[in-house]
Amino acid sequence: MMDARIEAVAADRRARRMDRRGFFGRLMAIVGGSALAHQGLETGVGVAPLLSPDPPQEVGGEALPVKYPGAGATLDGYLSRPQANGPSPAVIVIHQGAGLNDPMRNVARRLAAEGFAALAVDLLSRQGGTASFATPAEAAKAVATLAEDQIVPDLHAAFRYLQSNSSVRPERIAVLGFCWGGQQAFRYAAANPDLKAAVVFNGSAPPAAKLQEIQCPVLANYNETGTHAYVPETEELMKKYGKRFDPKIYSGAADTFCSDAGPNYNEAAAQDAWARTLAFLRENLDRGPRASA
Repeated sequence: MMDARIEAVAADRRARRMDRRGFFGRLMAIVGGSALAHQGLETGVGVAPLLSPDPPQEVGGEALPVKYPGAGATLDGYLSRPQANGPSPAVIVIHQGAGLNDPMRNVARRLAAEGFAALAVDLLSRQGGTASFATPAEAAKAVATLAEDQIVPDLHAAFRYLQSNSSVRPERIAVLGFCWGGQQAFRYAAANPDLKAAVVFNGSAPPAAKLQEIQCPVLANYNETGTHAYVPETEELMKKYGKRFDPKIYSGAADTFCSDAGPNYNEAAAQDAWARTLAFLRENLDRGPRASA
C-alpha cells in the first residue's frame, strides 16, 4: 500500500498544485533522499505517471511499454504516440547514464504531445532492463560497461521497429539523447545514414573520421562545463566536412540542466533548449506545430 504521505503529494501533483520539481522535492523529503526517490519511482511507489504535465492521453494519444526484437534478444522500450491522425515522424530517445527512467519516459510523452511518435529505448535490456537494478547507481554502473558494438545494433533494432510501426512515417526518424545518451545519439548519427536529424544534449562528438559519415543535420545543446570544451573543434570539423551542425552553450547551466526533477535544473536554459529542439525536429522531420499550440 502506498504511504499516505506519498498519496497526499500525488494528489497535489494530480491537481496541478505543484510542478514536477516541487513534487520530486517533497518525495525526496518523504523517502529520504534523491537516490531513494528515483528508486521508488522506478520500482513501484505508483506515482511515476504523475510526473508528466502533458501526457499524450490529454491530446488523444497513448504511451506504453513495448518489446521489440534485437539480435539474439528481446529489447524493451517505452513508446509514446500522438493522436491517431495518420502516421507521424518519430524520434528515438536515448537515456542518460542512469538508464531508462521516468524523466526519459516523460521526454517521450512530451514529444508525443507535440506530434511526434517517440521510442525511449532501454539499452540495459540485455541486462534485465533498468528497472531490474536496485538503485540508479547500480544501473549507471551497468550503463558504463555497455560497448559500442552492442549499442549501435540495439539502436538499429529500435530504428527498424519504428520503421515497421504503422503509426510512424518510416522515412522520417530522428535520434535524441541526453548526456551519455547524447554521446550515443551523436555516434549513431554517424552509423545510420537514414536518420533525418540528431539532437544532442551534452554529448561529446565521435572521432573526426566518424564525423565525415554523418548525413543528417545535428543540433546540440551544451551546459557551460564539460563537453562544451570540444565544441569549437567539432564545429570546425563539421564545417570542413560540409555537415550541418548547430551548437549552443548555455552560460551558467550545469550538467543535467534540463531535468526539472534534479538539482541542476535551469529553467531558462531548459525552455530555450526544448524550443530549439522542437523547431529543429519540425523543420527536418516535416512536422508542423500542433493546432492548439
